[in-house]
Amino acid sequence: MIVAIDGPAGAGKSTVARALARALGFRYLDSGAMYRAVGLMTLRHGGPASEQAERLSLELDDGVVANGEDVTDEIRDPEVSEAASRVATNPRVRAALVQKQRELLGDGDWVAEGRDIGTVVAPDAEVKVFLSADPRERARRRAAELGGDAETVLREQALRDAQDEGREHSPLALAPGAVELDTTGLGVDEVVDRIAAIVRAAAP
Repeated sequence: MIVAIDGPAGAGKSTVARALARALGFRYLDSGAMYRAVGLMTLRHGGPASEQAERLSLELDDGVVANGEDVTDEIRDPEVSEAASRVATNPRVRAALVQKQRELLGDGDWVAEGRDIGTVVAPDAEVKVFLSADPRERARRRAAELGGDAETVLREQALRDAQDEGREHSPLALAPGAVELDTTGLGVDEVVDRIAAIVRAAAP
């Protein structure tokens, strides 16, 4: 079974998806980590980002291992986040990583999160959830996570949202058949419980 969780930055995707996978005994796929890894490799080695994406070897079971190196912490650096945003607009990068994601999801039970899982990567996922939250709540969460200023994050977030929703390839959108869940004011356990109930109802 595949549980696809999409939504904008700060909606709680990573935290919820990781906890949900643990609760269900599923594997966890952080698609954003893949774009961050490509961004990191592009910063390090230069050259076309698409070539870095095509060559990327990734292990996601315990942290993020890219091309044999544990980059779990390094891919969260601000400059890597910026690079990831840039490479994510490249259609060749997206095509290469979507193919890798589909290969991973082809075997076993997964909770996969990102911005185009339910629309592009796994449109036939048995469960599709779109997490949302009030923009200020999302900015507050991101600021707490990154150690930044909430107002600055809010401005940057608005630009990122516009970019994600307006890009030509794989724009951020509610997938057909997805359940939209507003996480504003909800704890992680509450969100996980709600999605787990949906998963149980969908199980054969």
